Amino acid sequence: MNHALVWFRLDLRVADNPALAQAVAAHDAVTPVFIWAPEEETPWAPGGASRWWLHQSLRAFQADLAARNSRLILRRGPTADVLMTLAAETGARAVYWNRRYEPAMIARDREIQRRFREAGLAAEGFPGNLLYEPGTVANREGKPFRVFTAFWRAWRSMPAPALSLDAPTRLPSPERWPDSLPLADLALEPKIDWAAGLRETWQPGEAGALQQLNAFLRDHVDAYTAERDRPDHEGTSRLSPHLHFGEISARQVWHALSPHPNAEPYLRQIAWREFAYHLLFHFPQTPNEALRPEFRRFPWQLDPRMLHAWTRGRTGYPFVDAGMRELWRTGWMHNRVRMVTASFLVKHLLIPWQEGARWFWDTLVDADLANNTLGWQWCAGCGADAAPYFRIFNPVLQGEKFDPAGAYVRRWIPELARLPDAWIHKPAPREVLAAAGVELGRTYPAQVVDHQAARERALAALAGIVKSGGHPIA
Repeated sequence: MNHALVWFRLDLRVADNPALAQAVAAHDAVTPVFIWAPEEETPWAPGGASRWWLHQSLRAFQADLAARNSRLILRRGPTADVLMTLAAETGARAVYWNRRYEPAMIARDREIQRRFREAGLAAEGFPGNLLYEPGTVANREGKPFRVFTAFWRAWRSMPAPALSLDAPTRLPSPERWPDSLPLADLALEPKIDWAAGLRETWQPGEAGALQQLNAFLRDHVDAYTAERDRPDHEGTSRLSPHLHFGEISARQVWHALSPHPNAEPYLRQIAWREFAYHLLFHFPQTPNEALRPEFRRFPWQLDPRMLHAWTRGRTGYPFVDAGMRELWRTGWMHNRVRMVTASFLVKHLLIPWQEGARWFWDTLVDADLANNTLGWQWCAGCGADAAPYFRIFNPVLQGEKFDPAGAYVRRWIPELARLPDAWIHKPAPREVLAAAGVELGRTYPAQVVDHQAARERALAALAGIVKSGGHPIA
């Protein structure tokens, strides 16, 4: 039989899957395969929350394929060796996949392509995870953008994205299926079950992604501009983990939303995602190093005690702590709160942004190397875009503005639930605390740092970079 392998990674869907569509169109038999090889992604192998999501997504994908007379073959790496072995076992003459853009994944794809072609077999990657390939958007000099607004203008001038591909109703099966590991053998789920909150919050898989998209279109897109910064309301799409795992494509989201008259603000968020990949592709060192080299001179202070207080939501700043507890419970955090919590770590505590990036990497269900890197470098002031490097979010004012009645804080910090609205985000007088049953240092921590003193310390550190010859916004 004219047989092909389709190697699935972060594209766990049947609809709008270019690699799968090519295999179905050009071959008499298709064997879908997923290979677990986290060591090949070190130091950015999937964290705990991502592994939990991956397990659920693979299980849903297995069911989707079974409904189309197919199977998902599960194997453990090394990836290149496994694919070569599967090609020999099945007689496949080709392997197809949808591209990834992390530096280690680009190198791995090239090696697999080389080995297959040397063996006289076809090996081809497809653009299935972004609207536009990272290397196709450039400024007039052909160089990468470092400011989003300029990137956005160029990105919007590109030809309209191609229409989404329909899902095949049936996949051509091989005469004999190769052996597959049981999903449990990949050991993706935690040995100690800490994922109850994740199960309550999410429905991983292609069906869950489409359900989430439809809910956003039905209930939230009209008010997105007004509601997107309010963590106390359900005003965002919550599509980020589904997009990361490829349970829905950016193209599907784009075409579902673009006819809507109020969709432009959300479409800009899709473009921010693409900008993150643009930066990672052109500046592959940035997951570990600041894009702006002058920040190598920044006087970071890695204090394990302060870092622990931040990770556990015990800083004494309710808006920050609520976000960190939401993350711990659900594997997700509202974007406005992500910015405030990240700013607090790097500006108030002067803890290196890489420490925060690593924590988010392990605890977010939507942990994505490009987006995680962009977000943390933006908040630290050491990355791309024109955001003032000296911006320091005031967590009290941010809470009062975006959670004015304290509903978000009360949800995640129930020990503060009885505080009046006027005092939910800031230190309250002793009598107010007593009436609400709050005892600082016992039922809820006192502030680990004074905002004004921390702000002045951060500004002095940033000014030191400029005085020493650097200029963080140049």
